Amino acid sequence: MSTTLERLRTLIVGRRTAWVVALLPLLLAGTVIGLVGEGERERTPLDAVPAGADSTAALELAEELPEQDGSTAIVVFTAGEAGSDADLAPYLPDLEAAVGELVATYGGSGGQEQGGQEQGGGGGPGVVPAEDGTAAIGIVPLDASTSTEVADAVEDLRADLDELVPDGVEAQVTGPAGIQADLAAVFAGADTRLLLVTALVVAVLLVATYRSPVLWIVPLVVVGAADRLAAILATQVMAVLDVAWDESTVGILSVLVFGAGTNYALLLISRYRDELRTHEDRREAMALALRRTAEAVLTSAFTVVAGVLTLLLSLTPTTRGLGLACAVGIAVAAGFVLLVLPAALVCFGRWVFWPQVPRHGDRVLAETRSTWRRVGDAVARRPLVYVAGATAVLALMAVGTFRISTGLDTAEQFLDQPEAITASERLAESFPAGAAEPTQVVTRADAAEVLAAVEGVDGVVQVVPSAQGDGITQLDVTLAATPGGDEAEQTVRDLRSALASYDDTHVGGASADSLDEAEGNARDRLVILPLILLLVLGVLVVLLRSLVAPVVLVATVLATCVAALGASWWVFTGLLGFDNLAGNVPLFAFLFLVALGVDYNIFLVTRAREEAAEHGTREGVLRALGATGGVITSAGILLAAVFAVLGVLPLVVLAQLGVVICLGVLLDTLLVRTVVVPAIALVLGERFWWPRKVHA
Repeated sequence: MSTTLERLRTLIVGRRTAWVVALLPLLLAGTVIGLVGEGERERTPLDAVPAGADSTAALELAEELPEQDGSTAIVVFTAGEAGSDADLAPYLPDLEAAVGELVATYGGSGGQEQGGQEQGGGGGPGVVPAEDGTAAIGIVPLDASTSTEVADAVEDLRADLDELVPDGVEAQVTGPAGIQADLAAVFAGADTRLLLVTALVVAVLLVATYRSPVLWIVPLVVVGAADRLAAILATQVMAVLDVAWDESTVGILSVLVFGAGTNYALLLISRYRDELRTHEDRREAMALALRRTAEAVLTSAFTVVAGVLTLLLSLTPTTRGLGLACAVGIAVAAGFVLLVLPAALVCFGRWVFWPQVPRHGDRVLAETRSTWRRVGDAVARRPLVYVAGATAVLALMAVGTFRISTGLDTAEQFLDQPEAITASERLAESFPAGAAEPTQVVTRADAAEVLAAVEGVDGVVQVVPSAQGDGITQLDVTLAATPGGDEAEQTVRDLRSALASYDDTHVGGASADSLDEAEGNARDRLVILPLILLLVLGVLVVLLRSLVAPVVLVATVLATCVAALGASWWVFTGLLGFDNLAGNVPLFAFLFLVALGVDYNIFLVTRAREEAAEHGTREGVLRALGATGGVITSAGILLAAVFAVLGVLPLVVLAQLGVVICLGVLLDTLLVRTVVVPAIALVLGERFWWPRKVHA
C-alpha cells in the first residue's frame, strides 16, 4: 500500500508528469461541464413532504384523481392604490369578463364555473366580491403541472392582467400557483449569482491570506473546476437514481465545495510553503507536504462525506438529495485538491508565492514566534483558567438554544416580500385568511359524511367539493386562520381527529404540510444528530488510535454547535426580528458545523501528534498551534464568509443557515480550536493520547 502511494506521489510531482496530472483533469472537467450539463428530473409535490405523513398520503391519493395535472391561481382585485378601501362594485362586470377570458385561456371553460362554485358565487362566474366591497377574488385554473410550467403561466397571467384589468383596479396573483411561481423566481439565476459571489469572496480572502497577486489563482481555478464538476456529477447521479432535489440543493453544494475545498487547499499550501524552507527541490518538498497532509485531508473528507450521508435517513426526499449531492461534492473537492493542486503548484515553481517567496534555509512556522505560538504560550501558563473562561463563554452563548422554536408560515419564508404574499395578506383583510391556500381533504369514504364532519370542526369557514372520480373525492376547506400559522395547524389537528374514523381519508394543503414537516424535522433530528456524533467520534478514534482525545474533540465540537445556535437565536429574534427558525435549520447547521468543525480538529491534532512524537506533548501542541493556527484561522474565516454568502438569496431558511454556520465556524476557529483544545491538551498532558503513548 505504501509503495502504491509513493508511486502516486511521484506521478503527481514528477518532472514530466506534473503538467499532465495538472491539466488533464481540468480539461476533462471542462469537457464535462461544456457538454454534459446538470442533470434534470421532473419535480413533484411529493419531493418536499415527509414520507409516511398524512399530508403525503393526501397528495398520493389526490394523484389518482382524473385530470389532476394543474395548479390554481387566485387573483386579488382592489380599487385604487394598494391598501386603499375604495368600492370595487363599479368594476365587477369588467372583472368578470376579464376573469372569464383568462380562465378560457389558461384553464379551459370548465374551470370558470368551478371557480365560482368553490367560492359560493355572488359576483358572477369566477369572481367573488368581499362583503366589505373593497376587494374581490378571481379563480384561474392553470393547465400547468411542473414548477417551470407554473412559473411561466403565472408570469403570462400577470402580464395579461395588466392589459385586461380596467384602470383604477389593482390585480395581484397569489394562491398555490402564485406562491410557487414567486418561490421559483427567488432562484431564477440564483446558481450563477451565488457562484459568482462565492468565487469573489474566496478570491478576495485568498489574496488577503497569501498576500500574493498570483498564488490565489491556482487554488481558485482548481476548486472552481471541482465545484462545477461536482454540481454536474451530483445532479446526474440523483437523476439516474431518481433522488429528489430542489432549487437550493446546488447552491448549498456549491458553497460547501468552495468552503471545504479551499480549506483543504490552504492546509496543503501552508505545509508546502513550510517544506520549501527545508528542501531545495520543490518536488521533494511537495511530495513531503502531500504525504503529511493527505491523511488529514482524506480523514476530514471522509468524515464530512459520512456526516452528510446521514441525511439519507431523513423522511424528506429533498433532504436525502442534499445529503447525496454534498457527499459527491466533497469527494470531488478532496480529489482535486490532492491530485490536481499539488501538480499545478509544482509546475509553477517557487515564484508563485511572490513577493513572499519561501527560501531554503528559512525557519519553519513551528519554530517561529508566530502570533498563534505566542497565544499558545499564554495559554500554557494558565491552561485551566482558559478552559474555565471559554466554558463560561460557551455556556452563556448556549442559553438561547433552550428558547429556540421552529416553523415559518408561508409569508415568513421570504426576506423580500413577493407579490403572492402581499396579495395573500390583502386577501386576508377582506376574506378568510385561509382562502389563499385552501386545505384539502382527500377521501375514499362517503363524500357527504366526510363533508359534514369537516363542517363541524371549529376554524372551518367553508367546504366545497373540488374534484371527484374513481371513488375518490377532494374537498377544498377554507380555514379562518393564516396558512402555516399555529391556529391553522391546530385546525388541521382537529380535522384529522374528526376524520380519524373514516377509511383512507387524509388532510393535506399548506397548513398540513407545515405541521407534518415540523414533525418530520423533529424525527430527523432525533435520529440523525446522535448518529453524526457517533460517526465523528469513530473516525477520530481510528485516526488517532486514542480514546480520550476523540471524546474531548467531539465534546468541543458539540459545545461550539450549541453555542452557535444559542447565540444565533438572539441575533435572529433580537436584531433581525424573526419569531422562529426554519424547521430544518437546526439539523443542517448541526450537521455542517460538526462535520466541518472536525476538519480543524484533524488539522491541529494530526500536526500535534507528529510534533509530540519528537518534542513531547506539551511542546508538540504548542508547535502545532504555531504551525497551524494561522491556516486554521484563515480557513475558518474563509469558510464562514462563504456560508454567509447564502444570504444573497432572499429566502429565510438559507439566510438563517448561513448566519448560524458563519457564527459557529468563527467561534470554532478563533476560540475553541485555537485556544480551548490546546488548553485541554496541555492540562491532560500525555493522558490526552490515552491509551496510545506518544513519546518524545
